[in-house]
Amino acid sequence: MARRTLTFVCQNCGAAHNRWQGKCEGCGEWNMLSEEGDTAEARGPGRKPGKGRIFALEPLTGETQDAPRLASGIAELDRVTGGGFVRGSVLLLGGDPGIGKSTLLIQATAALARTGHRAVYISGEEAVAQVRLRAERLGLAKAAVELASETSVEDIIATLSQGAVPRLIVIDSIQTMWTETVESAPGTVTQVRGAAQALIRFAKRSGAAVILVGHVTKDGQIAGPRVVEHMVDAVLSFEGEGSHQFRILRAVKNRFGPTDEIGVFEMTGAGLREVSNPSELFLSERDLGQPGTAVFAGIEGTRPLLVEIQALVAPSTLGTPRRSVVGWDSSRLSMVLAVLEAHCGVKLGAHDVYLNVAGGLRINEPAADLAAAAALVSSLANAPLPADAVYFGEVSLSGAIRPVAQQAARLKEAAKLGFASAVAPEAAKADAPSGIRLTEIGSLAGLVADIAARGKRLKSVS
Repeated sequence: MARRTLTFVCQNCGAAHNRWQGKCEGCGEWNMLSEEGDTAEARGPGRKPGKGRIFALEPLTGETQDAPRLASGIAELDRVTGGGFVRGSVLLLGGDPGIGKSTLLIQATAALARTGHRAVYISGEEAVAQVRLRAERLGLAKAAVELASETSVEDIIATLSQGAVPRLIVIDSIQTMWTETVESAPGTVTQVRGAAQALIRFAKRSGAAVILVGHVTKDGQIAGPRVVEHMVDAVLSFEGEGSHQFRILRAVKNRFGPTDEIGVFEMTGAGLREVSNPSELFLSERDLGQPGTAVFAGIEGTRPLLVEIQALVAPSTLGTPRRSVVGWDSSRLSMVLAVLEAHCGVKLGAHDVYLNVAGGLRINEPAADLAAAAALVSSLANAPLPADAVYFGEVSLSGAIRPVAQQAARLKEAAKLGFASAVAPEAAKADAPSGIRLTEIGSLAGLVADIAARGKRLKSVS
């Protein structure tokens, strides 16, 4: 009989310790260590200590084929996954409570069931009647989706092994699952890891695509051990603000596709609706002719995306002025403000600065530097920017404007939406389509001078 060893596992980061202590050395959190046994999980169910088996090694050369995919019936979801669900793949979907994870997945399973594929939805948080109520509200009650309310991984695998193999299995959520091979309570780090490992083994053996729903912590990270994110084939993040109707599905990790694609949805009374042209939607309610607004021509994955950046610069009555940013990196904002002051003579040390990306979208690429700087100077100078102009370009620490990737796609999207001019780095001239008047900017000081000439007042520019 194997000796049962005890370890103390941090429920925040998953670090294991051989004795209890008040503070976790891995993440620094207090009172997060829980006593758990780990011999069964470490060895694997049904395996005894002994010699390993010999397996065959394959050469590097040989025929390779693209992984077969199954379209979900939701174009935005297929875009993020790389073209559909790969057989035997396991996806981890995370998002804030109430963001729409269960709604998206019940719509995906219903779409697959309507095409004749077997789709199973297993909920560990809701009863079958509650899932049915959601399906009725979404108009999906007649879809041939198989439902269950179960939390035992062994029972789930035994049930799904009977009959035809399901093409899609949804487990909502992985934090509620438990396996008999682990001696700890459901939701603990060891249980989450053990349950995920068993479901991944079943997916690889049977060829079914499995989607695991994961809760997130207060800082936006998927709860449980980070090793689960390494075990699965793809990690998807469902983002959005409760005050906005837009939802962004973003691929954080994807072994079978790009990791920078996004899918855009709109939350309606009938569920999530796909947004095929997010640029037009994000710009539909912008204020024309107001200072402090600039349209940024960005790229999310392979999709060009136009979004409005709003800035407000106001005199501060505080000793330390406020710096608030929503939808963009705060460190990036600090860098742009420093370049404006050091190389362009724009004095913002006595002003509060607020920056917002309209529509609830979060921008990660540095190409938004030029649009943010234009919006900031426009607000300070009280000088509205041209309503038919887009901005993109990376600002360096020397104040120079550096070229960015996929400039042709950005300009083409701007021309399609009716924009007549673009302010971009000097290298973008060769990529400009017909109908777009390109203003080349070599340094940030040139942009500030141009906006200052429009403004009624710009006291901070020397």
